[in-house]
Amino acid sequence: MSKSAWAFFLVAIASFLAAVTLPPDAGQASALMGTVSGVAGVLLLLALFRGRKIKFDPSLR
Repeated sequence: MSKSAWAFFLVAIASFLAAVTLPPDAGQASALMGTVSGVAGVLLLLALFRGRKIKFDPSLR
C-alpha cells in the first residue's frame, strides 16, 4: 500500500475506535467521528485504486 493509503487507513481506524468508545451521551461527537471514519474509508479505497500498478506486457497478444 502507498503511504497515503496507510495514512487514510490509520485515520479511519482511529476515528472508528473513537466513535465506538465515546459515551452514549456524546451523540454529536460520536456522529462526527463516524462521519470522519466513513470519509477516511472512502479516501482509503480511492488511494488503493489509484496506487494499483497495471503492467502492460506486449508479448501477451
